[in-house]
Amino acid sequence: MNTIKLKLLTTAFIFILLAGSGESNSRGVSVDGTNFAPLVNIIDNQLHLKGAALLRYLVFIKAYAGALYLPEGVDGSHALEDTPKHLVLEYRVAISAADFADATARKIKDSVNSETYLKIQPHIQSLNQLYRDVQAGDRYSLTYIPGKGTQLTYNTTPLGTVEGSDFSRALFSIWIGDNPIDRTFRDKLMGKI
Repeated sequence: MNTIKLKLLTTAFIFILLAGSGESNSRGVSVDGTNFAPLVNIIDNQLHLKGAALLRYLVFIKAYAGALYLPEGVDGSHALEDTPKHLVLEYRVAISAADFADATARKIKDSVNSETYLKIQPHIQSLNQLYRDVQAGDRYSLTYIPGKGTQLTYNTTPLGTVEGSDFSRALFSIWIGDNPIDRTFRDKLMGKI
């Protein structure tokens, strides 16, 4: 095989690998049939797709597909800082509002120290009152804007905003913190893999 054909085949192979890897590009990305746009505009912030992934529960059960958006130039390792961020989760299974509330409180408690947990507990309760039951195909999104708070949106309906940068950090830690719901999911959202 001549050198030119080998280079063309190698380039095509690399392109196919990258196209299927779930990495963001100018057209967005698709994860297990869920499409995520390359950009979202939130108030005065244009946020770029950092990464996307599928979360599985007990290995076989597809729980949800998610995508994380950050300002251009913000590395995923700085996602928990006081910077705008947007997390979208599209569910594959039905989950009750009560289960969301329990899981949120439990995972935040696992992610922060007891002093922080006590401080933000009223904020956790405020968020938990906003949850609704979801069916397969529904989306929740969390959007944090510094100085304004974290907004919970159900599909396209804003449900409410909870103030506090400490609360936002603890909430987003569920997915992208040191003790996340799943490390591979976290690393893919943050664009590490």
